Amino acid sequence: MALCGGVGAMALPSELIVHIFSFLSDRDKLRASAVCSRWRECLFYPALWTELKLRIGGGCNGGGSSSEETPRLEFLMRKFGSFVRELQLELAPVEGYLTPLNNDPSSTRMDQLPGANSDPQLSERWRDAMATYLDQVLCVFTSIRNNRNLQKLSLYGDTCVLQQEGLLDSSNLHQIHQGDKKINEIQQLFMEFLSNSRQLRWLSCSFMLGLVTPCSLACLSNPSAETLQHLSLLDHQLGPLISPSELDRLSNLHSLALDFSDLTSELCGLLASPCRTPLHRLSLLLNGAALEFKPLEGTATDDDWKALVRVSANLRVYIMALEVDSSELLRILKPSLPLERLHLDSYSTLVTDATLELISQQYNKTLTHFLLLRDDPDFPDLSVNRNEDPLVLLAWRCTQLAVLVLHGYTVWSHNLVAISRLRGSSLRVLTVSEESIDFDPDQSVCMEGDPVHNLVKEVSLGLGRAWHPCLDSSLVLSEPTQHFHRELHAFSMGM
Repeated sequence: MALCGGVGAMALPSELIVHIFSFLSDRDKLRASAVCSRWRECLFYPALWTELKLRIGGGCNGGGSSSEETPRLEFLMRKFGSFVRELQLELAPVEGYLTPLNNDPSSTRMDQLPGANSDPQLSERWRDAMATYLDQVLCVFTSIRNNRNLQKLSLYGDTCVLQQEGLLDSSNLHQIHQGDKKINEIQQLFMEFLSNSRQLRWLSCSFMLGLVTPCSLACLSNPSAETLQHLSLLDHQLGPLISPSELDRLSNLHSLALDFSDLTSELCGLLASPCRTPLHRLSLLLNGAALEFKPLEGTATDDDWKALVRVSANLRVYIMALEVDSSELLRILKPSLPLERLHLDSYSTLVTDATLELISQQYNKTLTHFLLLRDDPDFPDLSVNRNEDPLVLLAWRCTQLAVLVLHGYTVWSHNLVAISRLRGSSLRVLTVSEESIDFDPDQSVCMEGDPVHNLVKEVSLGLGRAWHPCLDSSLVLSEPTQHFHRELHAFSMGM
């Protein structure tokens, strides 16, 4: 505390105090601002708040409701909203509260949440959470609408939780007091922000409850249309959020993320124009539950992919397919698609061995990440009636494979050893849940000692590093859309 005396920290010039405070986390900066007025003045210097990451919304969590965090959010946005250069915003789960993104607990799988109308108490909590969410998003956009310095805006609001009655969407807003009026106001503020922006480089809007409309991008200013390098527009139920004419304006895009059904043959043809900057990263989400609203007719053909790859030679594609039938997968997995990352996630839908065979043959030179997850108590064996396990064949054929994550399908211990030996140390991540691993009783008789210990030893030797099966399946089964949102960011930024 002596530093607060006249010859201590208070005697330092403000520039030096600001530099020292630049090494603090955002949370520590806010705490330090309560020490004295001099520190508060230095801590709210714009250069210390070029980036702001927030989680908002949710509901009750232990001691308090997220609505109690609204004054703190209003204070932050009032102080920094007009000049912050990077803003990352996530809607917390119903149980969540305002907290830094870096400390987020693992989200719950969608199918583990009961329907909003199945429990009166939950229904009331949901309404309170949604009302708070609307108020806080309204606060954010009111603060940034005139910010011409914002270069990166990332929004994630996964309100499309799988309910017993169907997908939760903006039609539920009539249950919220002035819900329709508030979402319309938010949409208008968002379009006002787009029209006022001047140097936007990154725009990502994922599942923000109708925030983005098919008319939103028409408001993007011409300077930002020239500077925009990443665009992500994802919504489970709305039709295409970007028209061919708006995509044509964005001629300098390096990375793009869309719903798979929105990537029409016409859009793909525009991306293949030689007058555009070559596209480097393309992330696509296919949700089987949304195919009723977004059919696959008219999506990019194999010829479209060939034309796109000719112009964008370094293009790499990331696809997540959530609850998609194998017959639909075979329709979208075109031979000319430069697939680098594939995430197949489901609750009950089964991926067939023929689908894995196709993947391992078509993408043997490009596939680096493969996630095969199924959240069901039944663990089917894909190697039944086959001479070779399809996962072993995939590891053998896909020479660039670096990440393999498996849960919900039976993985025989000897096949797991074979995978580790085939790919060795180049397989940087091998995550297999303990529940998925099974042991051949005939082989167990021939081997001495504990079979689990022997498996760990053999796989570790194959990988050239210590390895253990994943004991907690919840670490593997992250909430799919949130996982996709965060992975596409890392994927797009890794150009």
